[in-house]
Amino acid sequence: MPIGQIIILLLAAFVPPIIYAIWIRNTEKYHREEWRAISLSFLWGATIAIVAAIILEVFLNYSIAPSINPSMSYVVTVVIIAPFAEELTKPLALRLKTIKRELSEPEDGLIYGAVAGLGFSATENLFYGYEFLSEGILIFFILITIRSIGGCFLHASATALTGYGYGKKIMNKTSLLRVLPYFVLAMIVHGFYNGILVFNIIGAILGLSTALLFSIIIVSVIRKKIISLDFSNK
Repeated sequence: MPIGQIIILLLAAFVPPIIYAIWIRNTEKYHREEWRAISLSFLWGATIAIVAAIILEVFLNYSIAPSINPSMSYVVTVVIIAPFAEELTKPLALRLKTIKRELSEPEDGLIYGAVAGLGFSATENLFYGYEFLSEGILIFFILITIRSIGGCFLHASATALTGYGYGKKIMNKTSLLRVLPYFVLAMIVHGFYNGILVFNIIGAILGLSTALLFSIIIVSVIRKKIISLDFSNK
């Protein structure tokens, strides 16, 4: 691959998620999170989380595949297995000591979860972007732009939900089981988004538009929650 294409691919994959991470971090007006912890959360999502998710997805696919109708295996993978594996590994960033000690306000879990999701999305964009380049530079920019909105907002929003639950668990010193409802909700959000794209019941273009709208709405809800919690704890 020419060096020019490599640079374009890296910039297109990582710049939007980094900008979104800064945007999410700066949503707080009071007691903003330290850049070191924000960077660590992003890096976790972009490296360890995505490798762990791939390994877990492969394991689950090989374990469950024999009991699933072959015609349904792809749907099960995309709508159930992938959301489970990814929403399990991304928010583990909040268990890192540097991040864990920053969880002092209810909105902190939302922020670190969202940033970890954006890191994951950046590396995922890199993988997809590499495939998009084979379709030509125009198609590449169209498809990577769509992923930079829908994919990034989806990963940020879903993981923010589990992050919120874990942040509350740390602050209130409650059982880890208290995080489970937020994890399940994150899986549902992720699975619903993937399902819209997979089934194409309402047509490919309309389905894609619906998925994008859904991701924009859900990230807006997360930001409003951060603003609300930040104001109440100023």
